[in-house]
Amino acid sequence: MRRVEHVMGFPVSVRIDDEDFPEAPVDGLFAWLREVDARFSPFRPESEVSRLDRGEVREPSPGLREVLDLCEEYRIATQGAFDARLPGRGLDPCAVVKGWSVQKGADLLSAAGARRFCLNAGGDVLAYGGPWRVGVRHPDHADRLCTVLDVTDRAVATSARYERGDHILDGRTGRPATGLLSMTVVAPTLTEADTVATAAFALGVAGVEWAAARDHCEVFAVDAGRRVLRSAGFPGAAAGGVAAA
Repeated sequence: MRRVEHVMGFPVSVRIDDEDFPEAPVDGLFAWLREVDARFSPFRPESEVSRLDRGEVREPSPGLREVLDLCEEYRIATQGAFDARLPGRGLDPCAVVKGWSVQKGADLLSAAGARRFCLNAGGDVLAYGGPWRVGVRHPDHADRLCTVLDVTDRAVATSARYERGDHILDGRTGRPATGLLSMTVVAPTLTEADTVATAAFALGVAGVEWAAARDHCEVFAVDAGRRVLRSAGFPGAAAGGVAAA
């Protein structure tokens, strides 16, 4: 089974290789992601996040509380480089919401009996029952890969400047984080891979060692000088086009 829908501002594709897998759980996956977008998007005036930020919601729902607790955990872990509440801006937990919600969606598929499947949410990937080959885009050339991974039961997430420019800010300064061109993290869940990738990017070059020191995380990064920085256990080989460290 294969399906692609545009949700939360990016394409989400699912491929399930289990024979005769029913469509209902896939319908449930996309319904869940649409619900998350409606409730947690800071760009929707009537979302729970927006209403909480305006003081119209006194107590967050359990799901939003879980997201906010993760935001606070990473704010503390990065000494403020990662922050969902930047000065002069409203509450924006998107850096956690994307990976968290897609991981929850994958859990729905697993609970429904899916064993071999791949979810791709705007370039961040969950791969179960592999091995699956996952390419990481070159930070300078959209038609090239800088590394290819073989992953099984793992998530791969990349934070970079090539799609949206300098959109990741260092919460300590309020200025764009420019020390890295891209940061890819492999972790057991997309909640962790996606959030660690964003937090490490906000930290700059120091974020590579910070991310690699986290349990069960492996990293591949390209810094502003186009050096490749990778942890020893990263499950991929260079695909060419980026100078090795």
